[in-house]
Amino acid sequence: MSSRSISASPRSAASRVQNNHAFQLMARTGFAVNGLLHLLIGGIALSVAFGSGGEADQGGALSGLAATPGGTFLLWVVSLGLWALGLFQVLEVVLIRGTDKDAWADRAKEGGKAIAYLAIGFSAFTVAMGGGSSSSGQTQSLTAQLLATPGGVFLVVLLGLGVLAVGVYFVIKGARKKFLEDITLPSGKAGRTVTVLGQVGYIAKGIAIGIVGILFCVAAATSDPSEATGLDGALKSLTDLPFGVVLLVVVALGLIAYGVYCFARARFARL
Repeated sequence: MSSRSISASPRSAASRVQNNHAFQLMARTGFAVNGLLHLLIGGIALSVAFGSGGEADQGGALSGLAATPGGTFLLWVVSLGLWALGLFQVLEVVLIRGTDKDAWADRAKEGGKAIAYLAIGFSAFTVAMGGGSSSSGQTQSLTAQLLATPGGVFLVVLLGLGVLAVGVYFVIKGARKKFLEDITLPSGKAGRTVTVLGQVGYIAKGIAIGIVGILFCVAAATSDPSEATGLDGALKSLTDLPFGVVLLVVVALGLIAYGVYCFARARFARL
């Protein structure tokens, strides 16, 4: 058997799995539950802006789901949907052809998405099984462990810059409407609505992620892991800025817009 046919075999298997109707349905469910989580995060962020408490990140959203009637069932749906979506992204990595730098950049991008979806799915699974999910605590623990290693400050700076780059990517993707490449846009007013939701949502999420990256860099500069507070701390830090409450409300509404866009993507995604 030639090396070419051997290399084609994993791609053929990955393509068959991706084209499976049941698997595509689960992946679309993953987009929908991702939208639900962003709706909850945006809602918590709004409550923070108006003086209430709450953890405005995935951990807070998952804990909120757990407290609702049928919450455990919803958490299982969230975990299974996100795991399916993560596996779909893994298959995307396998299906990317080429060995040039653009191909490897695409593999890194799809691989990063896979890790993110699988990790949040695992968090949902943990909460469904009765465990806790404090994203801020996990972020601070990771930062403390990195700072304690040789060259730890450099590693945390790299992590912060990497997260900041992801935030910039989201902003650019929203501003340039690159997200339209991921969906089959509906016609008429519905298409315009989905486009606006995507633009606002991607830019808002990019800003929030970018602040997370900046906080990692602050933690490195001060050697204080408590500065790296994840998405919850990033959103709450906005209130310390001039007109910070207004900024937090705008970003929160943007995250809600992203959540609604994710529901549209569940329906119109190109799989």
